[in-house]
Amino acid sequence: MSAWNANTRAGFTGAVTLVEGSHFCISLQNGDIFPYHPHGVFFEDTRILSRWNLTINGSPLEPLDAWTPAPYEAVYIGRAPLEDGRADSPLTVERRRELGAGILEDITVRNYSIEPAHCVISLAVDADFADLFEVKEGRAQRQWRRTKRAGEGTVTILGAWQGMHRGVVVRAADADVGPDGLIFRTVVPPHGKWIVRVTVTPVLEGRAAALQVEYSPDTVSPPDRRQQAWAASMPALRLSNPLVERTILRSHDDLGALRIVDPQQPDRMVVAAGAPWFMALFGRDSLLASYMLVVIDPSLALGTLQTLASRQGQVVDPLTEEEPGKILHEVRLGVGTHLALGGKSAYYGTADATPLFVTLLGEVSRWGVSTDEVAALLPHADRALEWIERYGDRDGDGFVEYQRLNDRGLANQGWKDSWDGINFADGTLAEPPIALCEVQGYVYTAYTARAWLAYEAGDLALAAGLRDRAARLKRRFNEQFWLPDRGYYAVALDRDKRPVDACASNMGHCLWSGIVDTDKAPLVAERLMSPQMFSGWGVRTLASDMGAYNPVSYHNGSVWPHDNALIAAGLMRYGFVEQAQRIATALMEAADYTDGRLPELFCGFSRSDYPNPVPYPTSCSPQAWASAAPVMLLRTMLRYEAHLSQGGLWLDPELPESWGHLYAPNVPLSGAPITLDVDGSKVSVHGLPPGVELRRGVRPTLSELVDLAQRSRQQ
Repeated sequence: MSAWNANTRAGFTGAVTLVEGSHFCISLQNGDIFPYHPHGVFFEDTRILSRWNLTINGSPLEPLDAWTPAPYEAVYIGRAPLEDGRADSPLTVERRRELGAGILEDITVRNYSIEPAHCVISLAVDADFADLFEVKEGRAQRQWRRTKRAGEGTVTILGAWQGMHRGVVVRAADADVGPDGLIFRTVVPPHGKWIVRVTVTPVLEGRAAALQVEYSPDTVSPPDRRQQAWAASMPALRLSNPLVERTILRSHDDLGALRIVDPQQPDRMVVAAGAPWFMALFGRDSLLASYMLVVIDPSLALGTLQTLASRQGQVVDPLTEEEPGKILHEVRLGVGTHLALGGKSAYYGTADATPLFVTLLGEVSRWGVSTDEVAALLPHADRALEWIERYGDRDGDGFVEYQRLNDRGLANQGWKDSWDGINFADGTLAEPPIALCEVQGYVYTAYTARAWLAYEAGDLALAAGLRDRAARLKRRFNEQFWLPDRGYYAVALDRDKRPVDACASNMGHCLWSGIVDTDKAPLVAERLMSPQMFSGWGVRTLASDMGAYNPVSYHNGSVWPHDNALIAAGLMRYGFVEQAQRIATALMEAADYTDGRLPELFCGFSRSDYPNPVPYPTSCSPQAWASAAPVMLLRTMLRYEAHLSQGGLWLDPELPESWGHLYAPNVPLSGAPITLDVDGSKVSVHGLPPGVELRRGVRPTLSELVDLAQRSRQQ
C-alpha cells in the first residue's frame, strides 16, 4: 500500500500512535511532540499540532512508561528531574491523552515528598499546518503565514497559504500565556497532586471542528461510545490457545478504531487503510479488508461499497487517472494532494480496486445484506465491468493492464505498488503496460460474482455471458501466465507480453480467486511452501533465489500478513489443508512478538536464522488488512462460509491442533447472533435464523452454484 507519489521515509523508534477515525497522533514515549520528528496531531491530513512539549521547572520529563488502553487513548508516565540533579525525584507526571478531532489531555503532577514542590509547568505549543506527506517524508514545502494570539487561558494559532486557512485553539483553565504557549505556576503539597485539563481544537476555513473531544470527566466520550458499540457487536471468542485468542480479539479492537465516517453520509462507516499515514479510504485496501471482515460485520463491507460507488469514475482525467467506471485508489484531504490533483481529493491509479469492487458485492450478497441494497449497487458493478473491458484491457488481449497516465502517478498499480515491486527473476524491472497475475484472478472473481447475481435476479442470458467471459479468461490465463519449466505462474506480462518470470507471492492470490487450473495447483502450493518462499513466519513476497530479493524491502522479500491470509485461503480452497494450517500457525506465532497485533509487514529473514520476526522500519500498525488477517485465517481454518439466500451455512473445521477448543457466542448472521462450538471434529451451532441450516463439507464455489442453479431451472 503506497500513497499517491509518496516515498517511505526512515522510521523512528519509541513512538506512540493513536488513531480515531481519520485523525491520528504520533508522539514520543513521554508524550512530547517535536516538529523535526514525524510527529504531530493530524486532522484532515494536516498537522494541526507540531510542537507539544511539557517541562517542569525548565526540564523535560524522563519517560517511565506509556501504554494505550484504547487505540485512541494513551497514558504516559514520566518523572520530573530535580533542579539539584539528585536521583529519585519525588515528582511524577501522568499525561492521559484522548484523540478525537483534536486532543484532550489531563496532566497530573504527583508529589511523593514530605516537602511542598514549587513548580513552573510549561507547555510549548506550535502548529505548522504541514501536509501529511511533507511530515512523513521530512520535507516542508509550504511556509504558512501564521499568527499566534493569546487569550485568557487560550492560545490560538492561525495559518494562511494561497487562500487556504487552517487553525488550532489550545485551552486550559487558570493558565498564563507566554511566548511559547501555556504556563502554570503551582505548589504541589506534600503527598498531594495537581491536575489540569488541556484541549486542542482544529479550525478549518474559519470554523471549529464539529467533533469536539471536550466533555465532562464523568461521561463516556464519543470514541468510547463507538468502540463500546463495536465491541458489543463482536463475537465473544474463546480459544484454548490464549495467544491465538488474544491476537483475534486485538484485531477486533483495532478494526473498530480504523473505521472512519463518510463525511457525505455520517451514518455510513468504512474502513481506513492503516495508521499512522494511511487513515483514509483506499480502494484496494478497504475492499480487501472488508472482504476479510464480512463474517463479523457485513455492514462495513456494504458501507465501503456504497462510499466507493459514490466516487466511481465519471470522466477521463489524466491528472487523477480517473476513468468512467473506475474505482478510486485513495482519497486525501491535505493541501499537497489537493494541489497535485488539480483541486480534487481522489486519485484513481490502481488496476485492482475495480474488479475487487464487484467481487465484494458478490460476497456481501451471500452474507445477508438485503437484496434492495445489493440491487442498488448493481449498476455500479456493471459500470465497473465496462471499465475492465474498455479501459482496463488497453490492447484487447483479454487481460487488464496498467500504465500510469502522468509522471507523478504510481508506477506500479497493483498491491505491490512500490516503484520496484514488479521485476523479472534476474531483478530487471518490468516495463508497462503490465498485466498482473492476481489482477486477472480478481477479474475472474468479478465475472463469476456478477454471473451469480444475475442468476439470482433471473437474468439467465447475462449470467451465461459472464460465465463465458470468466471461462475464456481462465483458459487464456493458464495458457499465457503458466511457466511449465518453473512450475509456477509468472507474476505478470510486460509491455511485450513476455512473462515476468519472478517467483512471487501474487500467485497465491490466484489460488484464492480460483483461476488456477486444478492440475497446476499442487506445483503452486509446493513452490509457495518451499524454503525460498516460506520464511517460517509466512510466505515471502519474493523468493529468496530471485535477483531482486531483499528481506528488508517493502515488496521484494518481506512477509505481509494480509498476503498470507489470502494465500492460506487459496490453499484451503484447493484442498491443501496442512499448508494452510502452517501459514495460519506461523502468523499467529509471529503476532505474539508484537503483543498480539500483526503489523502491515515484517522482514523476510528466515526463522531458522533469526529467532524473532524482524520488524520492518516503517510498517503501519494498526493496519486494516493486517488486522483483518487473523479474522480471515480463522474463517479459513473453520471453513466457515454462508449463502443465506440458498439457506446454507457451511462449517467443516480444520483448526490447527495447537489452537484447541473454540467457543464463540455472539457471531452475527443475518442480523441475529449465533454461537459456534468447535472441539476437534465435534461441531455445534446454536441460534440459526429460520430457513438456514448447517451443512458440513466445503461450500460450493460460485461457478458450482451457478451450475446447480442452471440445472435446477432446466428441471
